[in-house]
Amino acid sequence: MVLVHNHAEKDGSTDGGLVDFRGNPVDKSRTGGWLGAGLILGTELSERICVMGISMNLVTYLVGDLHLPSSDSANIVTNFMGTLNLLALLGGFLADAKLGRYATIAIFGCIAAVGVTLLTLATSIPSMKPPVCDSRSQGHCIEASGQQLALLYAALYTISLGCGGIKSSVSGFGSDQFDSSNPKENKAMIYFFNRFYFCISLGSLFAVTVLVYIQDYVGRGWGYGISAGTMVLAVAVLLGGTSLYRFKKPEGSPLTIIWRVLILAWRKRKFSHPSDPGFLNEYHNAKVPHTKMLRCLDKAAILDDYAVANENRINSWIVSTVSQVEEVKMVLKLIPIWSTCILFWTVYSQMNTFSIEQATFMNRNVGKFGIPAGSFSFFLFISILLFTSINERVTVPIARKITGNRQGLTSLQRVGIGLILSIVGMVAAAVVEKQRRENAIHHNYSISAFWLVPQFFIVGAGEAFAYVGQLEFFIREAPEGMKSMSTGLFLSTLSMGFFISSLLVSIAHKVTNGSWLKNNLNNGKLDYFYWMLAVLGVLNYFVFLVFSTRHQYKTQHLSTTLEDSEEELKNWNDTSIDNTQKNPNDAEKEQV
Repeated sequence: MVLVHNHAEKDGSTDGGLVDFRGNPVDKSRTGGWLGAGLILGTELSERICVMGISMNLVTYLVGDLHLPSSDSANIVTNFMGTLNLLALLGGFLADAKLGRYATIAIFGCIAAVGVTLLTLATSIPSMKPPVCDSRSQGHCIEASGQQLALLYAALYTISLGCGGIKSSVSGFGSDQFDSSNPKENKAMIYFFNRFYFCISLGSLFAVTVLVYIQDYVGRGWGYGISAGTMVLAVAVLLGGTSLYRFKKPEGSPLTIIWRVLILAWRKRKFSHPSDPGFLNEYHNAKVPHTKMLRCLDKAAILDDYAVANENRINSWIVSTVSQVEEVKMVLKLIPIWSTCILFWTVYSQMNTFSIEQATFMNRNVGKFGIPAGSFSFFLFISILLFTSINERVTVPIARKITGNRQGLTSLQRVGIGLILSIVGMVAAAVVEKQRRENAIHHNYSISAFWLVPQFFIVGAGEAFAYVGQLEFFIREAPEGMKSMSTGLFLSTLSMGFFISSLLVSIAHKVTNGSWLKNNLNNGKLDYFYWMLAVLGVLNYFVFLVFSTRHQYKTQHLSTTLEDSEEELKNWNDTSIDNTQKNPNDAEKEQV
């Protein structure tokens, strides 16, 4: 279960500034709740189908059809995924600053649909591929030319732009459908992020089974065409539900606030701190309590003679408010944890690339049926779905009783468990790869590809902890007005993880003169690369422990007891709610 920080607005409003699609105050009996959130989750489901349907099987197309080197193919996939998650920062910026979350999702959803359509063309037009490689001429295949790769790259990075924009805003827009000041809706929102992640895993599961099979046995064009149609349908459903949503107006770019505070703190660096923090600008009206951490930033809120004499205390370019300074402190406080979350996604990226390539060198037959190599990611997502459900129904209740903590496991504890499992996953991958290579070389025998299941299963379990924990952490600990940007910050850990993977592959390839990572894995030493990631994971985990033990969570303002919360949530899910609070049709009766 994921708990997010919520609080009622200090001005006493009950809707948190939310409006309907006409710009009027929301009618809670007709908007929001699980009905609106459910339609939004459908958009994320489609985004996952597109992205996973492409990334999980792309390396086999690059190596097998375009005849690109193994290391280059792995880097193309990781760079694609890295760019996609990095562009979530752009989407988050636009959503917070100007467009709003709804418009951002709709616009970038259309861009994603165009990108997948281009990819369908790139993989369907015969002239976009080199001549078919005869197995007898192995090692002398003609690689795809730059012109043939141009349309493929254009498609992939258009998809990156579109899906990155969707990812930045869909979770924030979904959580906007619940009023944090309404106790019953607040309790329901507790489950939103787990259900959000369940949809991600469900879409991924469909992609690596149905779509990968279609790509390998029917045609790439058909597989990617279905993805394009799914995205078009998702955008249509999103637009069709416009009247059902609650909208939060964009409040301006949070990056501008951060930049102004940093500039003013630097300009006033020689000023002395006031004897009492109450003398700082807007101290007594601050929406965020003043803290003593990073006191150097407090200087941005010092009222100098110019600000007082010219009544410029409301000019943010002259002096910041305590609220603005504290929001910047919150963002900076996330950076140490952010840096230690990156390596998990470097490990995870191997499930998209080298683990799939391992499967191509193993026995994938079940009777007379040959399982597509990309479909072995099925075990990754089954593990994610399984552990997401176990965490909510078993792990969290047990942890609550042991720790007395409402959350059971804190967000950083979840992340820590995920990091440990990623290390174990790489150890398992290294052991299996060594056995696979030795059997292939010395006994001319291909072991079963089902020996890959442990590494997929363990890393999948790690993602069930790490993804939910990181998403909770970055949204919960960030300022209230920066939901989209904080989601983008979280997704940038994925981005950096994929880019780090590309960097490590390139370094390993160069330092070892290509002896570790070869097109024919039987001639390489991929297990050494996995061991290297395991060692890096151990070092990263100890750094994470140092940062996480020093982190102070943002205060939660939740007045009800745990027992009351669970009872209210159960009653809201199982019975009708008065129309002044929630439309009965919005009730959600199923739990992940």
